[in-house]
Amino acid sequence: MEKLIRHTGNYKNLLSYQKTDVIFCITVQFCNKFLSKTDRTFDQMVQAARSGKQNIIEGCAASATSSKTEIKLINVAKASLQELLEDYEDYLKTHGQRQWEEGSVELETMRRLGREHSDTDYYMQLIATRPAATIANIAIVLIKQADYLLFRQLERLEKDFLQNGGFTERMYRIRSEQRKNKEKP
Repeated sequence: MEKLIRHTGNYKNLLSYQKTDVIFCITVQFCNKFLSKTDRTFDQMVQAARSGKQNIIEGCAASATSSKTEIKLINVAKASLQELLEDYEDYLKTHGQRQWEEGSVELETMRRLGREHSDTDYYMQLIATRPAATIANIAIVLIKQADYLLFRQLERLEKDFLQNGGFTERMYRIRSEQRKNKEKP
């Protein structure tokens, strides 16, 4: 029999969550090292990175009873990362630094590393001795990868909703089944 309250699973197993956790940790390190704590951008970047991660957690928790809330929160995570992406790009522009261009060795290498690694420790070691521009570019690549993963996650959620409906529909189906079973002699 279909369950009313779905088991939401472990958000920590989601690649989108793992990437946003890495992005959050990189951003905290970046801001602590290269921005003044009194700079408004410091708080904005840390909060955008945190929001990207936390909204995935909240969306997964809400999924037990609300597909709508889950979809909205995953989209908020995506939007927060777009805000963070713009902050990193602005940092490079305002500091006269180069953003890795399409086809560059650095960009292609980082894309490959981003596909191969999703653990925070790996990236913390990678950025430990790198200059600000390199760390900003690393974050940009990871944000774009996380954005893609979140887009795919939203597509999956949409497909699941279209196939199975939401919580209210599940309640109706389960209740109808219960009534049918009680009416049988």
